[in-house]
Amino acid sequence: MTTIPVDHKNLPDILCRGFLEYPARTAMVFGQRSFSYADLYLKAVAVAARLERWGIKKGDRVGLLLDNSPDFVFCYFGILLAGAIVVPINHMFKREEARHILEDSASAALITSSAYDNMARELNVMIEPLRFIAWTNQGGQDEMSLDDVLSGSAPAPSSFKPGTVDLEDEAVFLYTSGTTGHPKAAVLTHGNLIANVRSSAQSIDVTPGDTFICFLPLFHSFAATACLLMPLFCGAKTVVMKSARPIRRLIRTVRRHRVTIFVGIPSVYQILAEIKLSKFLPGFLMSFFNPVRLAISGAAALPAVTFSKFEKKFRLPLLEGYGLTEASPVVSLNPLAGPRKPGSIGLPIPEVRVKIIDEQGRELGSGQEGELCVFGPNVMKGYHGKDDENKKVLKDGWLLTGDIAKTDPEGYLYIMGRKKEMVNVRGLNVYPREIEEVLYQNPHIKEAAIIGVPDAHRGEIPKGYVVLKEAGSITEHEIIAFLREHLALYKVPRKIEIRENLPKNTSGKILKRTLVEENAPGHPRP
Repeated sequence: MTTIPVDHKNLPDILCRGFLEYPARTAMVFGQRSFSYADLYLKAVAVAARLERWGIKKGDRVGLLLDNSPDFVFCYFGILLAGAIVVPINHMFKREEARHILEDSASAALITSSAYDNMARELNVMIEPLRFIAWTNQGGQDEMSLDDVLSGSAPAPSSFKPGTVDLEDEAVFLYTSGTTGHPKAAVLTHGNLIANVRSSAQSIDVTPGDTFICFLPLFHSFAATACLLMPLFCGAKTVVMKSARPIRRLIRTVRRHRVTIFVGIPSVYQILAEIKLSKFLPGFLMSFFNPVRLAISGAAALPAVTFSKFEKKFRLPLLEGYGLTEASPVVSLNPLAGPRKPGSIGLPIPEVRVKIIDEQGRELGSGQEGELCVFGPNVMKGYHGKDDENKKVLKDGWLLTGDIAKTDPEGYLYIMGRKKEMVNVRGLNVYPREIEEVLYQNPHIKEAAIIGVPDAHRGEIPKGYVVLKEAGSITEHEIIAFLREHLALYKVPRKIEIRENLPKNTSGKILKRTLVEENAPGHPRP
């Protein structure tokens, strides 16, 4: 087992340690380019020095609107080295969505690329607190450009000295996915993120010899912690990709770079569980050439059938975990050494405690369903500018997640659904996750979502949405009949809509809020 560093005072110390102790070791790979720990640190210092020269100071917020790339990493750490706060922005957002984040965070600057040139210039005019926009790969004499420091033509100034930043200082504003209303900024400190990275690394026994793959978007909390900060924290390597598509390229990248820790989301594991490996590698050679020692699934619920198919096919452990942005984000994980239970989100990681409470705040025992609460050094400082909301979700250091969960006698956690998603059928609680798990057992169904809709006689009833693996392979009536074989009748939806696709966010999570809105009175049919 590797020794996990414990003496970091802030996130930039991760790169500083690499620069001082193993500067020539490869830290990151992107396409055909490799970057050492010295490269990462010196480029981050160059970015920080430039930002400081432009007037960025400790506590300023700086928006970061970039695709997965080395520039994202250099600028992320450069902002932190300058003592400022990183505000990652979903690069798939439209102008008004990005505007909300920049205005809500009162960002002083935005770092972006020419890919978002038009939107960035419009935002620069619209947002008063935004003092300037810096481009990573363009800019004339009259524009702010980081191209020279990122390309290396302007070396890191030897005179630059990072400002004093402590564990308690704010590091990142991570905006939640916005399942209800406008996204809120979870304020995470340097200490929050370092603690979560340290605990997560202990859970899966990361060593400097490990290689991670990062194809999930780095603006997302799961990717930033699990695919970027964790490998760098442990002196390991991360292979960054813009996306997981096409899947052929992803598999070849895993093999070429000898990836040992594969971090993904359920939709990727569903594809891999179904794909014919003969297209890429003869089955009998798969175990010899496949370097992956474990796979981790997060960001959304992993169907039990996908878990079973994947482990049987690839003969390597798939660890389902649970987290939320407000917890930096990892809370629990199925253990690497010990039983892995399909449908469970595992056990709390080191330094993190959990409890299940009822509506009155009383702690519940094994098997009883209630709200999941989290306590630990990874719990956010709070939502930015949302004092009333903070009083509701942060109580005596405990984070109330809004997720309904239960534990089994061995302490394993099971998510039953969102507190607000629970369907109340004539006073009987129906949890969408339970119905969805049954739907995923049907061999014709690729994706499934259950929501509650109003009913004149029952108060609420569940309604289902599915995507089929093959169009026309099963009918709505056959799906309902299948559910009747496995569930109490009051849990069975009266209506199942078969669709070509379901609305999702960037982490692959199905947006049930969108489906709920479609069922609101007066809403036009999709």
